[in-house]
Amino acid sequence: MTRPLTNWAGNIRYCAHAFEQPTSITELQGLVATSGHARVLGSGHSFNRIADTAGTLVSLDRMPRELEIDSPRMRVRVSANWLLGDLCERLHRRGLALHNLPSLPHISVAGACATATHGSGTSHASLAGAVQALALVTADGTRMELAAGDEDFDGAVVSLGALGVMTYLDLAVRPAYDIEQYVYEELPWTDLIASAGEILSSAYSVSIFTNWTDCAQIWVKRRTDDELPDLAWLNAVKADGPRHPVAGMCAANCTDQLGRPGPWHERLPHFRAGTEPATGNELQTEYFVPADLTTKALHQLKELRPLLAPVLQTSEIRTVAADTAWLSPTHGRNSTAIHFTWRPEEEAVRAVLPHVEDVLAPLAARPHWAKIFMASPRKIRTLYDHWWDFSRLRHTYDPRGKFHNPFTTALFTASDDDR
Repeated sequence: MTRPLTNWAGNIRYCAHAFEQPTSITELQGLVATSGHARVLGSGHSFNRIADTAGTLVSLDRMPRELEIDSPRMRVRVSANWLLGDLCERLHRRGLALHNLPSLPHISVAGACATATHGSGTSHASLAGAVQALALVTADGTRMELAAGDEDFDGAVVSLGALGVMTYLDLAVRPAYDIEQYVYEELPWTDLIASAGEILSSAYSVSIFTNWTDCAQIWVKRRTDDELPDLAWLNAVKADGPRHPVAGMCAANCTDQLGRPGPWHERLPHFRAGTEPATGNELQTEYFVPADLTTKALHQLKELRPLLAPVLQTSEIRTVAADTAWLSPTHGRNSTAIHFTWRPEEEAVRAVLPHVEDVLAPLAARPHWAKIFMASPRKIRTLYDHWWDFSRLRHTYDPRGKFHNPFTTALFTASDDDR
């Protein structure tokens, strides 16, 4: 081992007996072919054991970072190990942009796509929605490619690392654009409930932060070539200085606000690349509900405030457009993502989560794959139309279970009455 094998939050210590950092595709292929069990560790920005293995934990950090631009088709081929912050800066220099970005630019592009990590915007799918093709090293060390339209493609984009090691992705891009960011605060809860849909669709990307009290905060990110959203009808106040999503925290690491225009990749995330992401001392949970059930979900979660308050730092409410990836939490439905940033007290968080999930279960809420959740595998299987299609795909690509780990085995091992 050459580094402490913990995740970003420090709540997971990986069980791997070996940690390898290949420097080429050929070396990676040989490593995978000769390993008994293997998983890929990206940036470590997961809060459960999705990346864990008792075998070999593989990091792609030492592989070359490559970027090929196909201008006529507005596509780029990128190495899987790019961190989003670095990749986006390079794309912007070439006059290109991605359609959406997660809150943090500190995570790897492959890890974000494999778990359907997203961003916000009623018209914007997660980053996985930009994937047009991908390359995998499968269990026997073979390198294969899949492209949009191929039979297995929609099963392979959001794969939880269960099909092989992703090495390249082709992403759809668009011309670079600028964003202005404004924060509104003291939004009364009654106004939020009455106008949640209008607020969330008022700009290119919108986030609502709340502690489930009687007031909330709105982060509005608008393209500078779009109309300035008119939120004067809301009983909210435009912030007079930079704000952090967690009340009382210094906003120095947050992206520029107060309407200062800047490049897309320096405004769509909430936090600056090269700084401490978020609070740096937290746990996370997130659930996706159908967009038309947003108000019902918010009503019911607010009733849980007495349970949430002791362990909650903040919650974020965002929208994500539907996509076609089989295991994407937004597969086939426009969704509202309800995110919880918790204090680093895992036992207390796990005591609260069953109450949250009981409230959201009737709304067919799907959990974020890389965050903490308590829903049983049997329950989760009912939420995905292509669950058993992916299970068969997983067996086809990895018949001996090289990329299996306890997390994926629990999900995809079923009794007869599950089918």
